[in-house]
Amino acid sequence: MSADDIVTEPEAARDEDAYALDRKAISAILNAVEEGDQVTLTELMEPLHAADIADMLEQITSYDRARLIRLYDREFDGEILSELDESIREEVISILTPEVLAEAVRELESDDVVDLVEDLDEPQQEAILDALEDADRVAVEQALSYPEYSAGRLMQREVVIAPEHWTVGQAIDHLRSSDSLPEQFYHIVLVDPRFHPVGNVTLGKLMRSRRDVPLADLTEPVFQIIPVTQDEGDVAYAFNQYHLISAPVVDAEGRLVGVITIDDAMIVLDEEHEEDILRLAGVGEESSLSDRVIDTTKRRFPWLFVNLITAIVASMVIAQFEAAIAQIVALAVLMPIVASMGGNAGTQSLTVAVRAIATRDLTGSNVWRVIRREVLVGLINGLIFAVVMGIVGLIWFGSPALGYVIAAAMVINLVVAGFAGTVIPVILERFGVDPALASGAFVTTVTDVVGFFAFLGLAVVVLL
Repeated sequence: MSADDIVTEPEAARDEDAYALDRKAISAILNAVEEGDQVTLTELMEPLHAADIADMLEQITSYDRARLIRLYDREFDGEILSELDESIREEVISILTPEVLAEAVRELESDDVVDLVEDLDEPQQEAILDALEDADRVAVEQALSYPEYSAGRLMQREVVIAPEHWTVGQAIDHLRSSDSLPEQFYHIVLVDPRFHPVGNVTLGKLMRSRRDVPLADLTEPVFQIIPVTQDEGDVAYAFNQYHLISAPVVDAEGRLVGVITIDDAMIVLDEEHEEDILRLAGVGEESSLSDRVIDTTKRRFPWLFVNLITAIVASMVIAQFEAAIAQIVALAVLMPIVASMGGNAGTQSLTVAVRAIATRDLTGSNVWRVIRREVLVGLINGLIFAVVMGIVGLIWFGSPALGYVIAAAMVINLVVAGFAGTVIPVILERFGVDPALASGAFVTTVTDVVGFFAFLGLAVVVLL
């Protein structure tokens, strides 16, 4: 297979696979590695985007990964390192020779280098820092001195600035004569004599304006300044909320120290969404397909244990009605349906609530309206399924009373599920507990206990 085959393959792919790396391409690359053919390997890898190469390195085995990296050698691009999943990044860095690693990191912007080194062991951090020029090393070390998950860690130090009194012509002449511009930038940041940012000018406005127009007349109407210690989650929210492309970062005295661009903010937003999904499933916020079996087991065990405890609590409720179940076997057949429906309804409300909390759409001003909505949804769905299960109970077991019992239990449990699925994450968030991490176990316990108690309790009252 040639490089041209790899480039054109997505054209024939199905829409959902349009941007997936073709299996034939991976096979051709691994075949070149097997044969030790560096020329063919380089030819096949050349047209691939750094993100696609990173995906491939994550998908293949550790043995093939090491052989590919060693054969690819000096062609290894720094962007590949920044695109790699953290779970294998350390492994890849340990395979690279010091010379190749040095060349790779020199190509990166300061924010990408910070992201690269902050989770590495000290020896590997030093190896990367030693590869940087003195000015770049100082910038990276200063960024690392800021709190983890802060704007200072997220920003890049390469900023295009101009005095607030400059004109368009002066700015263009400066840009053309400068040999140290960032590889990509969206704004020119205007600063006052004290180096405080006072406005942003987009490159589009700059290029379509006359040379004599003052830059101060072209500033963007929306201008957000990010404190260097602000949490990166708040930064990502600001970018999403105010549709920012880039924003200046300032120190405690309000002086410009860096800039955050939309690509970095969206990465944070994506990571937070991914963490919420993983936490809701109880598999840990850093789970990856490349994780070792023992690491994955350790992360999942605690929440499986919590689920075991909640299941025992639900079983204790069932045990209180042992005599009733022994007399009416149909109760044992039907009670899982009530609990299961309540659990699913609770999970639906829980997912909506956790997502709304994460995006700050669920606040103190609308929380009761949202709770009422979820309770009403649970009531309506409960009434609909109550009719369905009432008919099922009548036809299946020939008992109208049993149909009434399961119908009433269904309504009660779905109403409680809607209430618990919204209230529990709100309460946990108020107490400083991550609702995505802890809500699932509580909601499941509530719906199981209420479902079993309502169904079996009503059965004892009505049927016995």
